[in-house]
Amino acid sequence: MTETVYDLRSALARLAAMDGELVSTDTEVDPHAELSGVYRYVGAAGTTRRPTREGPAMLFNRVKGFADFRVVTGVLASRRRVGALLGCEPDRLGHLLMNSVKNPLPPVLTQSAHIPCQEVVHLASEPGFDIRTLLPAPTNTEEDAGSYFTMGLCYATDPETGESDITIHRLCMQGPDELSMYFAPGRHLDVFRAKAEAAGNALPITISLGVDPAIYAGACFEPPTTPLGFDELNIAGALRGKAVELAQGVAVNARAIAHAEVVIEGELMPEVRYREDRNTNTGKAMPEFPGYTGPANPSLPVIKVKAVTHRRHPILQHTIGCSEEHVNMAGIPTEASILGMVERAMPGRLLNVFAHSSGGGKLMAVMQFKKSIPADEGRQRQAALLAFAAFPELKHVMLVDEDVDIFDSNDVLWAMQTRYQGDVDTVFIPGVRCHPLDPSQIPEYSPSIAAKGIACKTIFDCTVPYALKSHFQRCEFKEVDVRRFLPDFHY
Repeated sequence: MTETVYDLRSALARLAAMDGELVSTDTEVDPHAELSGVYRYVGAAGTTRRPTREGPAMLFNRVKGFADFRVVTGVLASRRRVGALLGCEPDRLGHLLMNSVKNPLPPVLTQSAHIPCQEVVHLASEPGFDIRTLLPAPTNTEEDAGSYFTMGLCYATDPETGESDITIHRLCMQGPDELSMYFAPGRHLDVFRAKAEAAGNALPITISLGVDPAIYAGACFEPPTTPLGFDELNIAGALRGKAVELAQGVAVNARAIAHAEVVIEGELMPEVRYREDRNTNTGKAMPEFPGYTGPANPSLPVIKVKAVTHRRHPILQHTIGCSEEHVNMAGIPTEASILGMVERAMPGRLLNVFAHSSGGGKLMAVMQFKKSIPADEGRQRQAALLAFAAFPELKHVMLVDEDVDIFDSNDVLWAMQTRYQGDVDTVFIPGVRCHPLDPSQIPEYSPSIAAKGIACKTIFDCTVPYALKSHFQRCEFKEVDVRRFLPDFHY
C-alpha cells in the first residue's frame, strides 16, 4: 500500500479519485434497516438476497438522529477496490497477504501528542452517557436483535502471557453502556476472556471502528496461519509498509488503533451473560456471511463500556454481514493461508486460490493447480487436504487446471461440466468441524452430523487426469491487439 492510504479518510479520498468507486448522498437515512436496505441494491453483492449487485462504496452524509456522524459502507465490497487500496492486482491479493505474513512489522505505541481517535472523549462516568445516542450503529434488517457494530476491530491482551490479538466480532447494543459479543468457537479473544474470567477478573478491550483497509485485511487471518499469541497487526504493518500506531486507552488498560474514526473502550465482564435479542425479542440475530439471519444467541458475554472516543466529524464504518465486503475481508486471508501452506508442501504447483463469494469467503475455495509431470497426478487432492488444514472452516474445495479462470464462476462451472465425473472425482470427508453459522450443519439435516457445526467436507476434482491432458485443449484464438479497432477497450 502506498503511504497515502493510512486511515479511513485517506482510503475514501483514493476511492473518490477513481471512477465509479464511491458514491454519496445528502438525503437523510434512518440507520434502522433503511441504510442497509439502500446499500443492498447499490453494492452489497456477496450472498445477499437478490436483487443485489457489486457496486461502489456509499457514504451517507446525513444520518437520522446523529447530526455530527456520517456512515460509510461497502468500502471493501469489491475485490477491485481492495486491490486499488492495497496497491495490488486483484487476482494477486492472496499472494500479497501471504508475503505479508512472512514479513511481519509489529505495531508501535504512538508518540504523537495528537491522537486522532481521541479528539473527542465521552466517559461513561459522565451524566447522560448512552452509547445508543452517541453512535449510529445500523441494523441490517427490521428483524435484527438490535443495533450492531459490524466493523469493530476488537483488541485485547492475554492476561497471562501479555500477547495481544485483534479480530472482528458482532457486537450488539444492549443498554446505555453494554454490548453483547458473539464468539465463534475457538476465537483467541474468547480464550483471553476465559482466562480472565477464571481468575475472577474483567478483560480490558478496545473496539476500533473506521480504519485503513490493511488493518481490516490483516485482522481477518485465523489459525493455524496466525496461532494464539500472534498479533495480526504485524501483518497490517507489513501490508502498509509502516507499523500500525496504537493509542493507550483513556479509561481502560488497553490499546486501540490511533487513527480510528471511533473507539469504544470497555471490559468483558466475568460471569455476565445476556440473551442477544433481550431488547427486541425477534428471535433473530443479524444477517451473516452464509446469507441467512441466524437465531439470536441465548447467552453471550457482555462488555461494560467505559468510554467512547472519536475524531471530530467522525465517520462510522459499517458492513452488511452477507455482503461481498465479508467475502473479501474473510476470503483473501483464507486464500493467503491456503497458498502459504500448500507452497511449503509442494512448491510451484498451486498457482492461485479464490475463496468464492458463494461461501462468504469461508466455506468454499477454488484452487488452480498445475500438473507438470506424471507424478503430480493425485497431488492436487493432497493440496485440497492441506487447504482444509490451513483453514478449518472451509467446507468445499473445487480443483481446476491452470487454464481455468478461478475468478470467473462460469469458467469454473465449465470445468466441472467437462472435466468432472461425480463417481470418481468427488471425495467426501464426513464428521469434520466446520462453521456453526452454516444452517445445514445440524443433526436434523443429516444423520451423519453428530453436533451443530459438524460438516461433510467435500473435494470436487475438476482437473484433467495428467495422462489425458492432450485431449482437453481449449480452443486457441489468434492473439490480436483489440485497441487497433477499439482504442478505449480495456481487458
